[in-house]
Order: sequence, then structure tokens, then C-alpha cells
Amino acid sequence: MSKVVCGLSVSVDGYITGRDPRPGHGPGDGGQLFDWYFQGDTPSGIFDGFRLSAESARVFDALAGRIGASLAGRTTYDDSERFGDVGAPHPTAALVVLSHRPAPQMGGRQRLVTTGIEDAIAVAKEAAGGKDVGLMGGVVLTEALNAGLVDELILHQVPVLLGAGRPLFHELPRHIALRLIDAIPAPGVTHLHYEVLR
Repeated sequence: MSKVVCGLSVSVDGYITGRDPRPGHGPGDGGQLFDWYFQGDTPSGIFDGFRLSAESARVFDALAGRIGASLAGRTTYDDSERFGDVGAPHPTAALVVLSHRPAPQMGGRQRLVTTGIEDAIAVAKEAAGGKDVGLMGGVVLTEALNAGLVDELILHQVPVLLGAGRPLFHELPRHIALRLIDAIPAPGVTHLHYEVLR
């Protein structure tokens, strides 16, 4: 059965970008959050050009292999220059974008949903074809957590304090309990895998 998961790189102080993220500037000055993608000797079996440590490659490819659709918010979509208006962050998965306003162009593997997080996740699950849905961005993650729709969090915690940027979590109206499934230290990153308890 398809799960809803979120696997994002995050600083120790909880940011998923640095200062001034925007189109053409990507994650702002938070690029070091993604250094672990390229500083190893083991090529990813899913993402061309990624060379990870052996420990990170096992974690990263296991997660990437589960994803059949990604769900991003409009800010993430725009900051990523709309993935070329037809593409997606994952080499084979569909992309669903949750936005309250129309996108300039969309095609290829991209779909737009304007009617809320529940509908967006339903569309993403259908597009995933039995595989998992991967959430992208702090607002989408927070909305999905608030709706009780997230099954797992995989936090790739990078040992840096960014001091500012876009936070992973926004305000939650209640406590949400997690159960640690695994914690795997690797060069430049610690992979923390949690189940969201409901």
C-alpha cells in the first residue's frame, strides 16, 4: 500500500534552505545541505551524477526507489525553476504541485492541484501507481502532518547551523509523536528515519 513519506536534507537548526532561496538561486546559501550527494565514491543507482558515501547510497537509493510521485508546494516548484515546466525532481516519478494559483505552463510528468492537501495527496497516490508519495517542502509537509496523512519522516541531518532560511516545520496545532526506526551516521550527514504515530 502506498505511503506518504518526506525525505529532506535539514540543518541541525531545522532549515531546508539557506538565506535568500529563489528561482535561479535554488536553496539560497544553504547549498551545503546537499554536499553529501556528491562527496562519496558510490554512484547512486537512481540519480545520475550523484556520488555518495556507501552508507548514504544505501539509504538514499532505498528511499528513492520507493517513490512513484513527488508532491511539492508552489514555492518549491518556483524556486526549482518549475523543473523545466515538464520535468520532475525524481528521474522517473510524477510531480504533483499544490498551488492556489495556476502555473504558467505544465506538461510531461507534472500535474497541478488547487483544491487542498487531501486532494493533492490523492492525485499523487494515483500517479504513484502503488509506490510511495514523497513530500517536498516545509509547508506541504506541515499541511500533510496537520491532516494526519504522513506515514514516515526521513531527515538527512547535516551538521551545520544555518541560522536562517526556510524551516522544515511550520506551526503545528498539536503534538505529533514519532518512533525512531533507524539512525545511520554517514560522512557529512546522519540519516534519521521516523514513523509518524497516529
